[in-house]
Amino acid sequence: MKIHQLPTGARFEYEGDEYVKTGPLFATGKGGQRLIPKYAVLKPLGAVEGAREKPEGDALSRPKVLEAFETFYAECQSRLPEDRRPALAAARERFLQALD
Repeated sequence: MKIHQLPTGARFEYEGDEYVKTGPLFATGKGGQRLIPKYAVLKPLGAVEGAREKPEGDALSRPKVLEAFETFYAECQSRLPEDRRPALAAARERFLQALD
């Protein structure tokens, strides 16, 4: 488990020492406060409540993504000078093709 996956207050082991997460990248142990690198693999101690996992219902639906993108595209198009709009239209097509 990585530091960003643990909630504040979670206990874990890192490099043989026990720590409590006190901030996004910081933890406190017997030796004081320490920066925990994002790449560090940690061993959770006890139950990890509130670990960040996306609920299944959190996924975006294709229609919502397309609707939001088309709103964004329309606003961008209205703000661009006429000579720049073909480049925006080409970028729109690449985006839509990437979704397929």
